[in-house]
Amino acid sequence: MPKLKLGIDVLTAARQRVAYVFDNFENIYVSFSGGKDSSVMTHLVMDEAIKRGRKVGLLFIDLEAQYQYTIQHVKETYELYRDHIIPFWVSLPISLSNAVSVYEPRWICWEPGKEWVRQPDGLSITHSSIFPFYKYAMEFEEFAPLFGMWFSGGVKTACFVGIRADESLNRYRTIKMEGKSTYRGKMWTTLVDDNLYNAYPIYDWQTSDIWKYNGKFFKSYNKIYDLMHKAGISIHQARLCQPYGFDQRRGLWLFHVLEPETWSRIVSRVNGANSGAEFVQYSGNISGQIKITKPKGHTWKSFAQLLLKSMPTELADHYDDKICNFINWWHSKAGWYDQNGDWQFCTGSYGQTIPDEADPKLEADKKAPSWRRICKALLRNDYWCKGLSFSQTDSHSYQRYKEMMKQRKKIRGHVPLWILNSIR
Repeated sequence: MPKLKLGIDVLTAARQRVAYVFDNFENIYVSFSGGKDSSVMTHLVMDEAIKRGRKVGLLFIDLEAQYQYTIQHVKETYELYRDHIIPFWVSLPISLSNAVSVYEPRWICWEPGKEWVRQPDGLSITHSSIFPFYKYAMEFEEFAPLFGMWFSGGVKTACFVGIRADESLNRYRTIKMEGKSTYRGKMWTTLVDDNLYNAYPIYDWQTSDIWKYNGKFFKSYNKIYDLMHKAGISIHQARLCQPYGFDQRRGLWLFHVLEPETWSRIVSRVNGANSGAEFVQYSGNISGQIKITKPKGHTWKSFAQLLLKSMPTELADHYDDKICNFINWWHSKAGWYDQNGDWQFCTGSYGQTIPDEADPKLEADKKAPSWRRICKALLRNDYWCKGLSFSQTDSHSYQRYKEMMKQRKKIRGHVPLWILNSIR
């Protein structure tokens, strides 16, 4: 559908949305990352909070391996608004993805016994007793909504989140998703729990709007963006994320250029960081990007087996579970579209029910299964197999899932792919 113009500028619209939330929610907090978008959103929210004489929560989840400039900016922001916020600077062990190593596909920030990239800030919450919902090494995606439910205390609560629809397809879907539960029909809100809503007041801003706002109103921002600009990064490419994730690994090299001292600690802290920064820029098998190739004499199916055999057993078993479910899901649909766009009915047992490869466009659109898709996920270190249409599972649900898969495989007499003599 085409975009609908509101007849006002994006700043006025954002301020109206922020004011609307203050009018309708008695409990409010901001999810703050120190990035350009969340910083602008924080300033907008705090302007309204100060005008109304209200305090709001300010949540920053510290992921340890972050730019020093980011930490400086976060400290400046907490100090700037200290009389108007309820501070939550969280520095607890949280499980995060590491897409640059098959030997350590997950890493835990602030893990006890490790040599950290830096020490927690003095404002940090380092003891978990304050959060009754916290479990050691829980996923980031688990902590964030559970914090909101805890902070709400059963009272209607809004969490301001600084995402923009033009930044990625997933963020566009967050705003545009049909059928989602919203607050009084406002599409820039999303229901998280009975009493908790996310609000996205700057969803329709463009990157240029962010910097125009900072320049016009002399707002503080993360100075790491100045260094990124000097390094040749455009304003549209400059982003802050935890550095080892599947998408974020492409920016690993910037740590080396922008903050050499931080980079040296990151290399010794997280397995695969150095090689990940060196090779992720390349397409092909080395990163699983764009076009991949199979070794001579192999099918995609046998190449998948070869890749699984090269992995630690626990990780290979994790992928085997995902592949098993991937194939069974397509089997439950009783077929798929072939390279000519014709529906093919599946036949045979597990491991024989999907083609070795399908039409590349259908594979890219996730409309056809193939062993080539599986190989691409393995080469990309796609731990949660999002390329196979899976979503990330919270840590405790995942443990139950692993036990369930173990029982199912036992009943079926399933032999893991990397143990089979031949799957060609």
